[in-house]
Amino acid sequence: MNLPNSLTLFRIALIPVFVVVFYLPFNWSYVATAFIFALAASTDWLDGYLARSMNQTSAFGAFLDPVADKLMVATALVLLVQQESTAWLTIPALIIIGREIAISALREWMSTLGESASVAVSYIGKIKTFAQMLAIFLLLLHNPVADFPVREVGYVLIYAAAALTLWSMVIYLRAAWPKLLGNSDN
Repeated sequence: MNLPNSLTLFRIALIPVFVVVFYLPFNWSYVATAFIFALAASTDWLDGYLARSMNQTSAFGAFLDPVADKLMVATALVLLVQQESTAWLTIPALIIIGREIAISALREWMSTLGESASVAVSYIGKIKTFAQMLAIFLLLLHNPVADFPVREVGYVLIYAAAALTLWSMVIYLRAAWPKLLGNSDN
Protein backbone atom coordinates (compact mmCIF):
# COMPACT_ATOMS: atom_id res chain seq x y z
CA MET A 1 0.00 0.00 0.00
CA ASN A 2 1.33 3.42 -0.94
CA LEU A 3 0.04 6.99 -0.89
CA PRO A 4 -1.39 7.02 -4.45
CA ASN A 5 -3.31 3.78 -3.80
CA SER A 6 -4.54 5.16 -0.47
CA LEU A 7 -5.90 8.21 -2.28
CA THR A 8 -7.69 5.95 -4.76
CA LEU A 9 -9.24 3.94 -1.91
CA PHE A 10 -10.21 7.21 -0.23
CA ARG A 11 -12.01 8.24 -3.45
CA ILE A 12 -13.99 5.00 -3.38
CA ALA A 13 -14.78 5.49 0.32
CA LEU A 14 -16.17 8.95 -0.51
CA ILE A 15 -18.90 7.44 -2.71
CA PRO A 16 -21.30 6.39 0.08
CA VAL A 17 -20.67 9.70 1.87
CA PHE A 18 -21.44 11.49 -1.39
CA VAL A 19 -24.72 9.57 -1.80
CA VAL A 20 -25.86 10.20 1.78
CA VAL A 21 -25.08 13.94 1.59
CA PHE A 22 -26.81 14.16 -1.80
CA TYR A 23 -30.08 13.00 -0.22
CA LEU A 24 -29.92 15.19 2.87
CA PRO A 25 -32.94 17.52 2.97
CA PHE A 26 -30.92 20.71 3.40
CA ASN A 27 -30.15 23.51 0.95
CA TRP A 28 -26.43 23.21 1.74
CA SER A 29 -26.39 19.59 0.53
CA TYR A 30 -25.97 20.84 -3.06
CA VAL A 31 -22.78 22.66 -2.16
CA ALA A 32 -21.55 19.79 0.03
CA THR A 33 -22.05 17.13 -2.67
CA ALA A 34 -20.39 19.36 -5.27
CA PHE A 35 -17.36 19.78 -3.04
CA ILE A 36 -17.20 16.08 -2.15
CA PHE A 37 -17.21 15.38 -5.88
CA ALA A 38 -14.50 18.04 -6.42
CA LEU A 39 -12.41 16.45 -3.66
CA ALA A 40 -12.75 13.05 -5.32
CA ALA A 41 -11.86 14.50 -8.73
CA SER A 42 -8.79 16.21 -7.30
CA THR A 43 -7.60 12.98 -5.68
CA ASP A 44 -7.88 11.38 -9.13
CA TRP A 45 -5.39 13.87 -10.51
CA LEU A 46 -3.24 13.80 -7.37
CA ASP A 47 -2.89 10.02 -7.10
CA GLY A 48 -1.73 9.77 -10.71
CA TYR A 49 0.72 12.62 -10.28
CA LEU A 50 2.14 11.15 -7.05
CA ALA A 51 2.38 7.64 -8.49
CA ARG A 52 4.46 8.93 -11.41
CA SER A 53 6.57 11.50 -9.54
CA MET A 54 7.30 9.22 -6.56
CA ASN A 55 7.77 6.18 -8.81
CA GLN A 56 5.01 4.37 -6.91
CA THR A 57 3.02 2.99 -9.81
CA SER A 58 1.59 -0.46 -9.19
CA ALA A 59 -0.60 -3.03 -10.89
CA PHE A 60 -3.15 -2.55 -8.10
CA GLY A 61 -3.22 1.22 -8.72
CA ALA A 62 -3.40 0.79 -12.49
CA PHE A 63 -6.45 -1.42 -12.00
CA LEU A 64 -8.19 0.45 -9.19
CA ASP A 65 -7.73 4.08 -10.33
CA PRO A 66 -9.98 3.87 -13.42
CA VAL A 67 -12.52 1.80 -11.47
CA ALA A 68 -12.72 4.50 -8.78
CA ASP A 69 -13.16 7.20 -11.42
CA LYS A 70 -15.92 5.36 -13.23
CA LEU A 71 -17.73 4.53 -9.98
CA MET A 72 -17.72 8.16 -8.84
CA VAL A 73 -18.79 9.56 -12.23
CA ALA A 74 -21.51 6.94 -12.75
CA THR A 75 -22.83 7.46 -9.21
CA ALA A 76 -22.97 11.23 -9.69
CA LEU A 77 -24.67 10.96 -13.09
CA VAL A 78 -27.25 8.45 -11.84
CA LEU A 79 -28.08 10.68 -8.88
CA LEU A 80 -28.36 13.77 -11.08
CA VAL A 81 -30.63 11.98 -13.58
CA GLN A 82 -32.77 10.64 -10.74
CA GLN A 83 -33.09 14.14 -9.31
CA GLU A 84 -33.89 15.79 -12.62
CA SER A 85 -35.38 13.08 -14.77
CA THR A 86 -35.41 14.74 -18.16
CA ALA A 87 -34.09 13.60 -21.51
CA TRP A 88 -31.81 16.67 -21.51
CA LEU A 89 -29.71 15.17 -18.75
CA THR A 90 -30.40 11.47 -19.33
CA ILE A 91 -29.05 11.42 -22.89
CA PRO A 92 -25.55 12.75 -22.14
CA ALA A 93 -25.42 10.63 -18.95
CA LEU A 94 -26.20 7.49 -20.97
CA ILE A 95 -23.59 8.42 -23.57
CA ILE A 96 -20.93 8.93 -20.90
CA ILE A 97 -21.76 5.80 -18.88
CA GLY A 98 -22.27 3.66 -21.99
CA ARG A 99 -18.93 4.74 -23.45
CA GLU A 100 -17.14 3.95 -20.19
CA ILE A 101 -18.58 0.44 -20.19
CA ALA A 102 -17.78 -0.12 -23.87
CA ILE A 103 -14.22 1.22 -23.68
CA SER A 104 -13.49 -0.68 -20.46
CA ALA A 105 -14.60 -3.89 -22.17
CA LEU A 106 -12.56 -3.00 -25.27
CA ARG A 107 -9.45 -2.32 -23.18
CA GLU A 108 -9.87 -5.59 -21.31
CA TRP A 109 -10.31 -7.54 -24.55
CA MET A 110 -7.38 -5.79 -26.24
CA SER A 111 -5.14 -6.55 -23.26
CA THR A 112 -5.90 -10.26 -23.65
CA LEU A 113 -4.50 -9.90 -27.17
CA GLY A 114 -1.43 -8.05 -25.92
CA GLU A 115 -2.62 -4.86 -27.62
CA SER A 116 -3.49 -2.66 -24.65
CA ALA A 117 -1.15 0.11 -25.83
CA SER A 118 -3.34 0.68 -28.89
CA VAL A 119 -6.24 1.71 -26.63
CA ALA A 120 -4.29 3.72 -24.07
CA VAL A 121 -5.73 6.96 -22.70
CA SER A 122 -5.62 9.72 -25.31
CA TYR A 123 -5.30 13.48 -25.03
CA ILE A 124 -8.97 13.83 -26.11
CA GLY A 125 -9.86 11.49 -23.24
CA LYS A 126 -8.11 13.80 -20.79
CA ILE A 127 -10.01 16.85 -22.12
CA LYS A 128 -13.24 14.84 -21.94
CA THR A 129 -12.53 13.94 -18.34
CA PHE A 130 -11.90 17.58 -17.38
CA ALA A 131 -15.11 18.79 -19.10
CA GLN A 132 -17.08 15.93 -17.55
CA MET A 133 -15.79 16.57 -14.02
CA LEU A 134 -16.42 20.30 -14.24
CA ALA A 135 -19.91 19.71 -15.70
CA ILE A 136 -20.85 17.29 -12.94
CA PHE A 137 -19.48 19.66 -10.30
CA LEU A 138 -21.61 22.52 -11.66
CA LEU A 139 -24.71 20.35 -12.03
CA LEU A 140 -24.30 19.18 -8.43
CA LEU A 141 -23.76 22.75 -7.24
CA HIS A 142 -27.16 23.43 -8.77
CA ASN A 143 -27.85 27.01 -7.64
CA PRO A 144 -26.46 30.16 -9.29
CA VAL A 145 -23.39 31.67 -7.70
CA ALA A 146 -23.70 35.47 -7.82
CA ASP A 147 -24.82 36.02 -11.42
CA PHE A 148 -23.06 32.94 -12.77
CA PRO A 149 -25.58 30.50 -14.33
CA VAL A 150 -24.20 27.32 -12.76
CA ARG A 151 -26.75 24.82 -14.14
CA GLU A 152 -26.78 26.28 -17.63
CA VAL A 153 -22.98 26.15 -17.90
CA GLY A 154 -23.10 22.65 -16.40
CA TYR A 155 -25.50 21.59 -19.14
CA VAL A 156 -23.31 23.06 -21.88
CA LEU A 157 -20.28 21.28 -20.44
CA ILE A 158 -22.07 17.93 -20.02
CA TYR A 159 -23.00 18.05 -23.72
CA ALA A 160 -19.42 19.02 -24.61
CA ALA A 161 -18.23 16.09 -22.48
CA ALA A 162 -20.71 13.76 -24.23
CA ALA A 163 -19.45 14.92 -27.64
CA LEU A 164 -15.83 14.42 -26.56
CA THR A 165 -16.84 11.05 -25.14
CA LEU A 166 -18.13 9.96 -28.54
CA TRP A 167 -15.07 11.38 -30.28
CA SER A 168 -12.65 9.56 -27.97
CA MET A 169 -14.68 6.36 -28.36
CA VAL A 170 -14.32 6.60 -32.14
CA ILE A 171 -10.55 7.04 -31.71
CA TYR A 172 -10.35 3.92 -29.54
CA LEU A 173 -12.58 1.89 -31.86
CA ARG A 174 -10.57 2.92 -34.93
CA ALA A 175 -7.39 1.78 -33.20
CA ALA A 176 -8.96 -1.56 -32.30
CA TRP A 177 -11.02 -2.04 -35.48
CA PRO A 178 -8.58 -4.37 -37.30
CA LYS A 179 -8.50 -6.66 -34.25
CA LEU A 180 -12.28 -6.47 -33.86
CA LEU A 181 -12.65 -7.64 -37.46
CA GLY A 182 -10.11 -10.36 -36.90
CA ASN A 183 -7.75 -8.80 -39.41
CA SER A 184 -4.38 -7.91 -37.93
CA ASP A 185 -2.92 -6.78 -41.29
CA ASN A 186 -4.92 -3.51 -41.50
